[in-house]
Amino acid sequence: MPDAPAAAEVVVYGTARCPYCIRARALLDRKGISYDDIRLEQQPERRQEMDRLSNRRTVPQIFIDGVHIGGSDELHELEYTGKLDGLLGTGNTHKADK
Repeated sequence: MPDAPAAAEVVVYGTARCPYCIRARALLDRKGISYDDIRLEQQPERRQEMDRLSNRRTVPQIFIDGVHIGGSDELHELEYTGKLDGLLGTGNTHKADK
């Protein structure tokens, strides 16, 4: 029996009160995806790391398996186009109905 693909490593740099951060985390939570939630107000020293890795200063910044995918809008676009599940390794790669 073949092994199921391993779930992707997801990292979200954000803050607790940012509405875009809340929206991105809510999508991942709805999908049952575990992620490393780096709260920049609690770990301000990690902001430089986020800036260096993403070349952006706004939050959230989201990485899947070390690849920067962007922020909340990009995460939701991947979900809408049916590409997010493939990146996450969940195997549900169907295209969303329009």
